Amino acid sequence: MENSIYYRYAEQNDIPDITSIYNHYIRHTTATFDLEPVTIENRQDWFNYHKPESRYKLITAVLDNTVIGYACTSIFREKAAYATSVESSIYMHPEYTGRGTGFNLYAKLFSLLEETDIHRVYACITIPNPASLYLHNKFQFNKVGLFTESGFKFGKYRDIQWMEKQLS
Repeated sequence: MENSIYYRYAEQNDIPDITSIYNHYIRHTTATFDLEPVTIENRQDWFNYHKPESRYKLITAVLDNTVIGYACTSIFREKAAYATSVESSIYMHPEYTGRGTGFNLYAKLFSLLEETDIHRVYACITIPNPASLYLHNKFQFNKVGLFTESGFKFGKYRDIQWMEKQLS
């Protein structure tokens, strides 16, 4: 019997897998502007911030009891008037990109957000990143701005594109 991928809220024991996936993107890509790998210990506070009952979700894609991807929302801006806006992120294990799992994971995240008071979802994408742009376009995100040379990683200044999605 073929094993199937399922989607659920992240659990405490997922932190090592989530950390490993994120560290891949820190070390090898410009998808995040973090420059140093994170530790399991310093991901604990981040994990605790994402509670199923809050507007800040952390959803995982799981195969054979291993997290192969995660999607989350976080504070868009600190001021209270921004409370119904969030920033979304998605990271897949590199062996599971381009297979539709990320699409299904993001769909689950947005479905959960529809049950909250969230009005806008923002995504910040380092350019170039055609796979991320494609995914966000499939979810009807719209480009709202390009910030040039906003970050410096791997010896070059990098542009970021901001996109937004309205929830109902």
